[in-house]
Amino acid sequence: MSTATPAPNQPIAYNRLLLFVAGLGGLLYGIDVGIIAGALPYMDATSHFTREDLSFVVAAVLLGSAVSTLFAGVLSDWMGRKKMMAFSGMLFVASIPLIALSHGYGQLIFGRLLQGVSGGLVGVVIPLYLADCLGAKNRGKGTGVFQWMLVFGFVIAAIIALYFSYRVDEVAKLGDANMLHDFKDKAWRSIFWVSLPPGILFVLGSFMVAESPRWLFLRGRKEAARAALLRSRDPQQAEVELQEMVVSAAAEAGKAATGGSSAKESLLKRKYVIPFVLACVILACNQATGINSIIQFNANIFIQSGLSDVQAHYGNLLFTLVNFFMTMVAVILVDRKGRKFLLTLGTSGIIVSLIVVGLLFHRTEQRRVDGRAAVQALVTAEQTAKITFNADAARALVAPAGAAGQALLGQPLTLSVIYSYGGFRSTTAIVRSDDLAAAPLEITRDSCVPNNKVSAFFSNPFASLEEAQKAPLTIENALITPVPSTQNGWLTALFTFSFMAFFAIGPGVCVWLALSELMPTRIRSNGMSVALTLNQAVSTTIAAVFLPTVGKYGYSTMFFLFAGCTVVYFITAAFFLPE
Repeated sequence: MSTATPAPNQPIAYNRLLLFVAGLGGLLYGIDVGIIAGALPYMDATSHFTREDLSFVVAAVLLGSAVSTLFAGVLSDWMGRKKMMAFSGMLFVASIPLIALSHGYGQLIFGRLLQGVSGGLVGVVIPLYLADCLGAKNRGKGTGVFQWMLVFGFVIAAIIALYFSYRVDEVAKLGDANMLHDFKDKAWRSIFWVSLPPGILFVLGSFMVAESPRWLFLRGRKEAARAALLRSRDPQQAEVELQEMVVSAAAEAGKAATGGSSAKESLLKRKYVIPFVLACVILACNQATGINSIIQFNANIFIQSGLSDVQAHYGNLLFTLVNFFMTMVAVILVDRKGRKFLLTLGTSGIIVSLIVVGLLFHRTEQRRVDGRAAVQALVTAEQTAKITFNADAARALVAPAGAAGQALLGQPLTLSVIYSYGGFRSTTAIVRSDDLAAAPLEITRDSCVPNNKVSAFFSNPFASLEEAQKAPLTIENALITPVPSTQNGWLTALFTFSFMAFFAIGPGVCVWLALSELMPTRIRSNGMSVALTLNQAVSTTIAAVFLPTVGKYGYSTMFFLFAGCTVVYFITAAFFLPE
């Protein structure tokens, strides 16, 4: 039963391959979440999707990730870590043509859900694989590379989007509205196409690495486990770890035989309730800071704060670079300063940053006027409306507002219409009066009223679908808001960078360490699974309501809401979380 001794440099080279594949997995996860930020403004400008539709395009990735996270551990135990890695990469590769070639809402959503499922699987299986395959001295490095490349994925996504923003700006200078519209449609599709190569590399890399030795051992394949260990360790280390697996398996079998397995512990035992509840509160609040929505709607936020398209994509790139570098700072500080201190510092800085951004938006949004009556007059006998929003249309819509409306003339304005048919309500895209390629706002019954009772129930369980299918179109608000100055835009961007810096140095890194140490080993697996599902559910919900909320109540409302949730986070971290 002899095994050939590997060449001395083989474990070093193979460990580098493991780290490379893990890094590609992190890169995919980062691209999964970050790619939509640059594509969304162009998708918004060229599609006829409602605010709810676009919000769900963003949220679909988070929903897919939340669902797949629930089953990722079970599937990786069944299929094996290596096969699950390859499978998750294939899902990502398959999602790109579905999204980039989509010409309907259903295909686009399916592609984004598939992308989210891929990200959720990668986020679980890569850390499991690294823990199984790397030696003790390299495990921390492996996890660090995964996190580092995840954040770097945001940077790559921002660079891709910045390149296309320059291309869009060049076409805009030609003054051809139709050409600009067509190029924006091509731009958001191309942004997704460019993210395909990392997915292909990850799939190829997954086939080049060995299966997890622990998974092989638990399947009774002891010699295969030894061979896998020998690829990343010297023979002596491999034998030591193989014997540890034998001892561990025997101990677990003994516990199971006597009914003493710690895996049977319940989360509802009194001694576990407090750490479990703390974990749920902290992970829910971690997403309620708005981090994922701010990352994914970043370019839109900057455009509405007063920056041009190119400037907004520069801001998006700077935002991701702040995240990238501050994450490295956090890794250095976390063991020196402690989790509790950095969480407290981070959440306090987040609160201040969010409040300032909210105030900057509020300063502009309090000047908005409502052109509801003028838009209601445009409703046709078929109960539809079509609005081309340019300087002349803006002048007509603000005229009934008197002095407040006259004060807005002579500057770029935005329009957002909230409308309803019976008990169902919807919001249009936000269009700018100086955007030559903006498609006319088209308000139809199909864009608001669900097409079946199941969708109607989830949209509004108290509304009557039959009545809505015959109800007249009611314009509830036609909100006309001045576009802020470029100076206001960069000031907003600065405090958004501040938000990202404080998040990265506190919750971004510390929350996972704090929670893994907070919950006892006996409940850690089940407790973290439930808390992580709650974390993903909060993130998905926020993304789904983000655009409809800002369309009706303004960006300031969302930022103040995020700040309020972060106050709860700060109190929990500062006064209830043990070090």
